Amino acid sequence: MSSASAWKRPNEKSGRARGVSRRRGNGKMATSMEKLKKCPGFCSRFRGVSGGFLENVSVSVVLVLVLALVERGSGNNNAYEPEEFLKREYSLTKPYQGLGSSSSSHWELSGNAMITPEHVRLTPDLQSRQGAVWSRIPCYIRDWELQVHFKIHGQGKKNLNGDGLAIWLTKERMQAGPVFGNRNLFTGLGIFVDTYPNEDKHHERVFPYISAMVGNGSLAYDHDQDGRNADLGGCTASVRNVDHDTFLLVRYMRNTLMIMVDVEGKQEWKECLEVPGVHMPQGYHFGASSVTGDLSDNHDLISFKLFELTVERSPEELENEEEVLIPSVDYRDVPVHVVDEGMSTLTLFFLFVFSVVGLVLLIVVALIIYQRWKDRSRKRFY
Repeated sequence: MSSASAWKRPNEKSGRARGVSRRRGNGKMATSMEKLKKCPGFCSRFRGVSGGFLENVSVSVVLVLVLALVERGSGNNNAYEPEEFLKREYSLTKPYQGLGSSSSSHWELSGNAMITPEHVRLTPDLQSRQGAVWSRIPCYIRDWELQVHFKIHGQGKKNLNGDGLAIWLTKERMQAGPVFGNRNLFTGLGIFVDTYPNEDKHHERVFPYISAMVGNGSLAYDHDQDGRNADLGGCTASVRNVDHDTFLLVRYMRNTLMIMVDVEGKQEWKECLEVPGVHMPQGYHFGASSVTGDLSDNHDLISFKLFELTVERSPEELENEEEVLIPSVDYRDVPVHVVDEGMSTLTLFFLFVFSVVGLVLLIVVALIIYQRWKDRSRKRFY
């Protein structure tokens, strides 16, 4: 910008000078020029002025060409950037008109979540609270970008607050549980903003910590280990009790998951996580949840904006694409721990009923066989 303004100034000044000379009469201007021609140093001065003018024009032309080339080059470098389209049916912004309990609303609340004019408060700064907001509409967008504006704050001191919030894209919805207010053994994607370290043995992580996990319905989130058993990585992000806005960006494009943060008040994204080879089915639901235990915080969701990304694919890519049925990650190094939850009460009840019915049928069949055998034995004696 400074170089552009520098080369524009000479043209602006010369333009004003030409404007003044045009306002003068033609006769007066010719007389003045004849007088100047008679002066001994006129030629040298004229050459100096004309040379300086031409030099300024040359510099201006060169700068214009340079700027044009730079702009063209930057345009070529950003050619891979997809176009973005805001999908309002999957977005949640002030004044939160699409949020409610009616069947026509796009979003609904659960637990202790509540709406205010400024935000959706998932949990207040009170102990043992759980709240969530979920989209009613399943998402069938292939490539997307999610921008979340949130705020975490409370009266507790550092490491005396908890527990954080989570962003979801899962098959299940509206099911409360221990994973930041959502169920464990989920199927889909979870992004966790964890503000409290449950495991003190590992000091390489500084909290608050943002991480991601892809669940397949049998992979458990280990709360005692802060999800280290299954996460895909993450980054430290100072998001609690800050005076500026905090944002989270989640981009899923060409089977690559990318997370970026803007938590320093500089209005610029910084990369937190990038994982290729992430395969997500379509038709899942977006949501956000939070939970507090013995420690608490206010967890506020200010906006939730989903953008559809227009990505061009070659005919070969379209031909080789396969329908994804179960979420997965290529070359996953994290071991999968299957948690045996045991049989539910309803399952045990039906198992008992079927066992009794089977036993009764077995007894009846045995009695019938015995009775026929007894009748045959009697006929032999007659």
